[in-house]
Amino acid sequence: MFSKILALSALLAAVNAGNLGHAVSSQSIIRHGEPANYAAPEPHYGAPVAPYEGHDTHAHPQYEFSYSVADPHTGDHKSQHEHRDGDAVHGYYSLLQPDGSVRKVEYTADDHNGFNAVVHNSAPSVHISPVHGDDYQQY
Repeated sequence: MFSKILALSALLAAVNAGNLGHAVSSQSIIRHGEPANYAAPEPHYGAPVAPYEGHDTHAHPQYEFSYSVADPHTGDHKSQHEHRDGDAVHGYYSLLQPDGSVRKVEYTADDHNGFNAVVHNSAPSVHISPVHGDDYQQY
């Protein structure tokens, strides 16, 4: 009986052997040939839209400006005026100091004498009172 079971098992194995299908592999083979050499494309420069006229390096600089600030809320009071003609600059600025004095600085600058400033200070116009502990408000 053992031989009959063994023969039947061999027959079933032979019959089902044809149903395995195509071979499948979990590996893939990739061939790496010589590395490709890539170069940046040659730049192409077209003609400019407008012709270049050059730059005048000997232009005569000339300007004048002034401004002033008067803010009574913050106490910021200052002004400035400046004039340039070629290489010579002349101007002044003034500001109100915390003690009430006004500082005015007049300056000139040129390529021969360099920068020169003259400072004028006026006398304080406001008397500063000392702050005592009871009058001091802390925020």
